[in-house]
Amino acid sequence: MVATQDNTADRTTNGLGTVVITGAAGGLGRAFALGFARRGYPVAAVDINADGIAETVQAVTQAGGCAKGFTADVTDAASTDALAQQVNEFATSLDTTVHAVVNNAAIYATINRSAFEDIDPNEWDKVMAVNLKGPWMVTRAFSPYLTAGSRVINLASATVYSGSEQWAHYVASKAGVIGLSRVLAKELGHREINVNTISPGFTLTEASYGLMDDAASYGVQRGALKRASQPEDIVGAALYLAGPDSSFVTGQTIVVDGGRQFI
Repeated sequence: MVATQDNTADRTTNGLGTVVITGAAGGLGRAFALGFARRGYPVAAVDINADGIAETVQAVTQAGGCAKGFTADVTDAASTDALAQQVNEFATSLDTTVHAVVNNAAIYATINRSAFEDIDPNEWDKVMAVNLKGPWMVTRAFSPYLTAGSRVINLASATVYSGSEQWAHYVASKAGVIGLSRVLAKELGHREINVNTISPGFTLTEASYGLMDDAASYGVQRGALKRASQPEDIVGAALYLAGPDSSFVTGQTIVVDGGRQFI
């Protein structure tokens, strides 16, 4: 069952299609919602956290954007199917179509870090369900509503390349997202739909600040660019992948980490 936050402002869409963002109740997801809305895209903000979604919708509308919130479970087929149908109705009400799906929902800060031998199998399954099954389920549900020129943007992680210790379940789930994106790019490419992946490095979100005391300085000296990653840095990559300048880019992974992986 999908619950909606009916707080949509009656605003112009500038002819831009609706962007669906999962995991939009806070952090990077809220940054995506605000970033796309500022560019004139109507936003369908999705999360299992209804209160957080209401706050995101309020933030977008106060900033002059157009957004509607949807509460859904990205791991459940009935929930994602209902979500896709309701978001399509929202888009149609604005005389738009679903232009982009940003699969951002993930388990991150609450994961227990431990050696791979000590990971609880139940936690492994939960991480895989949200982080890897979720993007598949959401894209699967929205596929009937995507048209030529639509975009799917999946969020992986730069930890895939660093092999972050004591995080085997998280790293494996995000590596799977990259593989999934490549398959989807092939299968949806026949319909002229682009599928790409963003792999952020450590980014200063609320969740990241909660992981450590020195989050603002963590890893900064390891990068080519000597500053911390801000949510807006990741949003910029997503806006590029959703926009006309990336129309011939598909099946690719963009690492946004300030150059940490090649130093």
